[in-house]
Amino acid sequence: MCKHILNAQVAIRAPCCRRWFDCPQCHAESQDHELEQSYELTLACKKCKKVFRIDMREGERDEADEYCPHCDNHYVLEAVTPEDKAELRIEAEEGKESEMIRDTRDHNKERRRQHAMEDADFLTQHIKKMAAQSDFNGMYQ
Repeated sequence: MCKHILNAQVAIRAPCCRRWFDCPQCHAESQDHELEQSYELTLACKKCKKVFRIDMREGERDEADEYCPHCDNHYVLEAVTPEDKAELRIEAEEGKESEMIRDTRDHNKERRRQHAMEDADFLTQHIKKMAAQSDFNGMYQ
């Protein structure tokens, strides 16, 4: 697990020492030599655990090269670092900040529901009383 890039999707095999690392900083911290540069990279997908190679000399790379050939895991992502994870970001248009902060949940909904039920019960009782006092029931039979 890389502490530098929190969303690393592949491990990279270093050509110099043939060990697996999540990022160049992990290699620099644990090894006493420089990371050897190579055009051919050996990667291991962290989702399907299968190894594959990519050649960086191919010139123009398309979007299909950003996916694992075995499981289609998208491994070329914008890196999330611990600094990114720690900061709080709120994006809003001008004048919309108060709407983002305002709690729009209906806190009185349950109380209104209870009052409506009581009103319905009262009306039902009232209609029953009125029907019992009048001859409307026998008039239409």
